[in-house]
Amino acid sequence: MQLMAKAESITAAGYQGYQQPHRGASDEILVRSGRGSACGEYLRRYWQPVALTREVEDLPRLIRVLGEELVLFRDKSGRYGLVHKQCPHRRASMEFGVCDENGIRCCYHGWLFDVDGRILEIPGQPQANAELVMQKTSLGAYPVREFRGLIFAYLGPIEDMPEFPVYDTLEIEGQTLEPYRADYSCNWLQVLDAILDPIHTTFLHSRMSRAQFSEGMAEIGELLFYQREMSFLGANVRRVGDNVWVRVNELVLPNYTQAGAAFSADGTRPIYYGRTAFSRWVVPIDDENTTAFAWAIFGDRADPKEYNTPEGYEMIEQGERLDRSYEERQRFPGDAEAVEGMGRIADQKMEHLVPSDKAIIQYRKKLRKLCRDLEKGVKPEHVTGIWKNPIPTYGGDTVLRVPADGKDDAALLNDIGERVMQIQYDAEDLVGDARDRQVIDAFKSLEAAYR
Repeated sequence: MQLMAKAESITAAGYQGYQQPHRGASDEILVRSGRGSACGEYLRRYWQPVALTREVEDLPRLIRVLGEELVLFRDKSGRYGLVHKQCPHRRASMEFGVCDENGIRCCYHGWLFDVDGRILEIPGQPQANAELVMQKTSLGAYPVREFRGLIFAYLGPIEDMPEFPVYDTLEIEGQTLEPYRADYSCNWLQVLDAILDPIHTTFLHSRMSRAQFSEGMAEIGELLFYQREMSFLGANVRRVGDNVWVRVNELVLPNYTQAGAAFSADGTRPIYYGRTAFSRWVVPIDDENTTAFAWAIFGDRADPKEYNTPEGYEMIEQGERLDRSYEERQRFPGDAEAVEGMGRIADQKMEHLVPSDKAIIQYRKKLRKLCRDLEKGVKPEHVTGIWKNPIPTYGGDTVLRVPADGKDDAALLNDIGERVMQIQYDAEDLVGDARDRQVIDAFKSLEAAYR
């Protein structure tokens, strides 16, 4: 009788594994990035990084981006080209092509293609026949641009190609930008979500295994979220002793992200307008693989120069090195373990979102609308249509000395966070030193006002 009562109490208490579904549906509009898909077409309307400059030397490189297999090359005159994999003649792969002075030659019959895909030469054929083919045929090609060690491509309709955006944090004098890539075995949305989830830093990167960045990040603090014309911001306002630390993560649509320093900021010393320590694009390779193409940024307003190593880039990117044993990954999980553990394509319909997910809810809603609008013929906006280069951004760290007043510290943190953000907004029409001076002076005046 006692055994039966115990079994009944176990059943009543929970153990709903059999009743609950194991898998649910994905957010199909956002997780698909192939050509013709709603989000794939949207992403193709923006410049996307596709490789590191150092990866492209004298041999063509087969790459995959947004579900397309393409061949990236640099001809002998130094120009970069990005073309369809198959030659239009007999469909040989251009990954085995030969880089020429003025383009790339197919290995099979020597057809020469310019970086824009035009046929420049068809050897071994009568001139009249060659000219006729050259007039009617070309190799598919996309515009390419090299910028500070990353190679970008525009994969959309040529008539809709936007101006290439340059963000203000990439133009700060005295800092070092080191390009890197981090590959994830999962859908792009899972990787992108993390930038607007500041509370995950408190747990994944601080409390759950070890302090992967700084001890101060273990504080939960107050969370503030902002939606702007082309961006979403998540600010985590923490108290660290007598200091208030405002750390801002940023997503510029569709997939450009910034955040504060990984190692130079810990909330223990004043920082007046620290800027981002990494700038990165989260790029779908296909629906089940993603690459973050990024710069790790080092200098007085970013991360310490001693982290300017390949291992340092990985730690800045996700809190731990990427290539580790399974046991190490279990003991000290980083972003890769968190997002890849959701599955190759997460089932977003099974999520239970809470108030700290506010920014994720907002930006996914915005992305869906933009994708649907494009399907209806409404072209998406670009930051270069709103701002002139360099584009003003907000990701970074500010630490002010403001001791607790003995009253409602949560209210004080929220008030400081709101003021710190507004000060940056008030200066967004300025550039370079002028913006820096206005923001830094305002931060120091704000700090003094609370003393």
